[in-house]
Amino acid sequence: MKFLVIAQNLKVTGASEGVVSRSFLAKLRMAYPDSVIDVLYLKNHHSEDQLHLLPVNSIQSHVINLKPPFVTKWLNRISWRLFDISLYDRFVHKSFGKPISKIDHEQYDHVFIRSAGLNHETLLAAINLPILKKAIINFHDPYPFFWYQGSHHALSGVELFRLKAMYKVIQQAKTCISTAQLMSNDLEFLYGSRKKIYTLAHQFSSSVFDLTDIQKVRPKQKKLTIAYHGSIQFGRNCNALLEAYAALVNENATIKEETEFILRLGGGDVNALRIKFQPCDNIVILPTLNFSNSSYEQTHLADINVILENGPLYCNILVGKAPFLASLNKPVFCVSPERSELRQIINDPNLIANGNDTLEIKTKLKALIEQRLNTTELAYPFGDYFGEEDFKRNLNNILVNC
Repeated sequence: MKFLVIAQNLKVTGASEGVVSRSFLAKLRMAYPDSVIDVLYLKNHHSEDQLHLLPVNSIQSHVINLKPPFVTKWLNRISWRLFDISLYDRFVHKSFGKPISKIDHEQYDHVFIRSAGLNHETLLAAINLPILKKAIINFHDPYPFFWYQGSHHALSGVELFRLKAMYKVIQQAKTCISTAQLMSNDLEFLYGSRKKIYTLAHQFSSSVFDLTDIQKVRPKQKKLTIAYHGSIQFGRNCNALLEAYAALVNENATIKEETEFILRLGGGDVNALRIKFQPCDNIVILPTLNFSNSSYEQTHLADINVILENGPLYCNILVGKAPFLASLNKPVFCVSPERSELRQIINDPNLIANGNDTLEIKTKLKALIEQRLNTTELAYPFGDYFGEEDFKRNLNNILVNC
């Protein structure tokens, strides 16, 4: 069997899409060890991505120039305001589409097109190209950005222009997948899709990473370490979680003496959080790390890892770090809105709390801390959801039915 994977992010650090796209290639190889896997890698700047670690037969890499000509930039100001049409979007999609159009897609049994970022350039670049009729397109986030939970985008004419463009992509594609069941359901409804949008969860495989860099790791200083590595954008409620933990520190001598909460934060107003919680010595807010250092801290130093889902009311995406944390077999404490993807996956309700309810967070976090101070048993908060057998079964179902 021959696969072509068109990817937009295969970076070893930064946004989680690079981690899960690299892991997808690893899991695809595990599921089909004798297959041919070719990759077309489209990125918008030069980077060292350790592509030699990927278990594929070949990789074509292209750096896409996203700087438009002056004329396009000038006319875009007019078309945007008067006609709700983004000429810049068209320029970007055409730029991404050039290398895609040169691929001999007929030689492949299956073609995957994976999006990255919030603009889904690779999917939209394939519009009206023959390859799209053979392609399985992957949504890692909702599109356009107005429908992304936690965003503050207005429903402008340009957003509706983008909606119409993606509608054409979905209509022309062989089939569509997303990484979360709630998102698949929402996209089917949003785009009035007459075809099923399948769900194929994010994956993680350590085999496609060099994790030897641990130079910036912070040594463990307490018996129990709680850790959060990630963004505080898009309605992820870090305030309520830290307020609950600070209250526990003030009320409970054991928690104060034996625990610490280490946060590696990006996005949002990190400085405001640092100032607000500076009086609590148990809370340490630090800069982000590359994936090698970050994974070491979460794997070897943290006793409880934290996930913040988007909010405040609803989260229909699967956060990219979930399969990585699942591989650690450690407790995961999830702060979520009332309706979310992880509420359907995490098998212990005591590990998930409402991000708008500080008392619930405090009660459940206290119980988890007290439990982990007395045991280091392996934990399986996600069950087998991210297991290789589930991945292969779901992938086979998509390939057979599309």
